[in-house]
Amino acid sequence: MTAPYVTSRTDNGITTIEFFHPAHNSLPSDVLANLAQSIEDAGKDEETKVIILKSGGARTFCAGASFKELVAIENKEQGLEFFSGFANVINAMRKCPKFIIGRVQGKTVGGGVGVAAATDYCFATQYAAIKLSELNIGIGPFVVGPAVERKLGLTGMSQIAINANEFYSPQWAKDNGLFAHVYESTEEMDEAVLQFAQHLATYNPDAMAEMKKMFWTGCEDWDTLLIDRAKISGRLVLSEFTKETLKRFK
Repeated sequence: MTAPYVTSRTDNGITTIEFFHPAHNSLPSDVLANLAQSIEDAGKDEETKVIILKSGGARTFCAGASFKELVAIENKEQGLEFFSGFANVINAMRKCPKFIIGRVQGKTVGGGVGVAAATDYCFATQYAAIKLSELNIGIGPFVVGPAVERKLGLTGMSQIAINANEFYSPQWAKDNGLFAHVYESTEEMDEAVLQFAQHLATYNPDAMAEMKKMFWTGCEDWDTLLIDRAKISGRLVLSEFTKETLKRFK
């Protein structure tokens, strides 16, 4: 099995950031920290004009929070620290002055939906069904909720958050604003992503940076908001209900 990683490479103004974990691209604390740092670094890099965010593997973009770490949380401080990892990634994406293109090749669950929602323009395949499964284990999509709501609206976000057992189709995600395009194959999607990124890399970076600020207007309080939400998740993960549920899943 391949070890977890976050890689970053820049070619002709396009920085591709890729994350991977053998457990269906789940996101433990170290991967979250490296991902947030890679996004921040790319945002400061003068050679970078546009960012592509992707994950490794074939049919899963991201399985969300690391189950192993969820089970290991023993107190509120550990809970806050873990869920703050998602807050840091989303805030790094929000504050990055470069457009971030999402490349979603497969199923996306929980925190992974939040990561996809925090991209500025997102491509997907017909296999990229989405699910907010947090309620199943007794918590909720508190940290990623603002990012998901920003793309899907309150109605769409609440629908998938409450119906936590169901995968919603990529077409539903496209119709509700999460995905810009859905392709039949990964190859078709990758060709479209590269072509789109190449075009963006030729545009005025100052104009794109100003546009990004405009698109994210109203989210300036997220540094505080998402940490407050992480405290809620960190408290709920310690509840008797969640602990017992996690034991059953384990």
